[in-house]
Amino acid sequence: MEVIVAKFGGSSLADSKQFAKVKDIIESNNKRRYIIPSAPGKRNDKDHKITDLLYMCYQLASHGLNFDEVYKIIEIRFEDICRDLRLDININKILRDIKEKIQNGASRDYAGSRGEYLNAIILSKYLDFEFIDAKELIVFNESDQFDPEATQIRVQSKLEGIPKAVIPGFYGAKENGEIITFTRGGSDITGAIIARGINSKLYENWTDVSGFLMADPRIVNAPKPIEIITYKELRELSYMGAPVLHEEAIFPVKKAGIPINIKNTNSPKEPGTMIVDDLTPVSSTGTITGIAGKKDFTVISIEKTLMSLEKDFYRKLITVLETNNILIEHMPSSIDSISLIISNTELNSKLQKVIEEIRIYCRPDSIICYPNMALIAVVGRGMIRTKGISAKIFTALANKGINIRMITQGSSELNIIIGIENADFDMAIAAIYEAFED
Repeated sequence: MEVIVAKFGGSSLADSKQFAKVKDIIESNNKRRYIIPSAPGKRNDKDHKITDLLYMCYQLASHGLNFDEVYKIIEIRFEDICRDLRLDININKILRDIKEKIQNGASRDYAGSRGEYLNAIILSKYLDFEFIDAKELIVFNESDQFDPEATQIRVQSKLEGIPKAVIPGFYGAKENGEIITFTRGGSDITGAIIARGINSKLYENWTDVSGFLMADPRIVNAPKPIEIITYKELRELSYMGAPVLHEEAIFPVKKAGIPINIKNTNSPKEPGTMIVDDLTPVSSTGTITGIAGKKDFTVISIEKTLMSLEKDFYRKLITVLETNNILIEHMPSSIDSISLIISNTELNSKLQKVIEEIRIYCRPDSIICYPNMALIAVVGRGMIRTKGISAKIFTALANKGINIRMITQGSSELNIIIGIENADFDMAIAAIYEAFED
């Protein structure tokens, strides 16, 4: 039987009403057999995420301070969910046990993971699915690093005879039972790991939006949703700041060729966004997949005649950045010049030091800095087969009077990156989107 693994985010399980929606979704398709819940998220703008409150409890306890007031908020939240759903769970005892362990010095990871743990117990009871603790499946080694091979063996062996289960997201454990968490948003990773472990047909990621959008809705009014996107396109947009899926969640399912469907718990009939294998044929050309960008870069432009004939020039230049622990975003070059594009957060107060070291080691003819730069990535596999995409982008910007300071395109022709002034950022995103809207 084909199987679907479904992960539900914090907003999807924030209260009893959301639990009811989740149950309806799961019961509408009997292929949804393994469910990964997050901890309860915010119910409104003034609310708190349960994981944030648990971390606060740990912080207070680690300093010997009383955390009763904060923990009471957590207790009420879970008690309300159980009461509203009329579940026969001794949730108070479970909550007391967790509180006692935090008081007695349980780790930060243990405290932070309990929201997913509690939500999984509640959801398993509500669905009448088996509860399987993630610490029995997700393996971390003695260096606190995720062990994919050992986890794969555990998942396959433990789930083989269990037709339906709820498995909490976000954490696993070392061999000694010590709880270790992924980075925030790690329930996405857990879902992908389970999907790969059982070789599921599909990995559904349920949240509060109907998939990804072509552009930032804070800049573009009602941008179109992205119906299909490949893993590579997703990473390109994510790298440039688009709020998409947790990057680490892509790798387990990508390796197994399992598609991901981003869906909206509050609008389950909407198709959402399907993330597919990079080798999936391009169904349309003449358009783009999405637009994303980031502000606040500095460009260090270096000129030196016959620079390309100096075999050690680039090594010296990169060494300066490496010894100052600075990452380079992009490095476009010509015969006698090269530009280093660096995020201001990387430079901090190091700019003058870096410039001086470049002068000493590389002996350039000139160094000029251009601050307040922004980068915009226009991403789409269809661009490689379509003439005039670049012209369409540049014409749209020219019509708005936006000066392009830099252009770079990789050999894969998956994206075009444009450098502009910070002040033109929003206008540029909107102009490019309008050019491809039809």
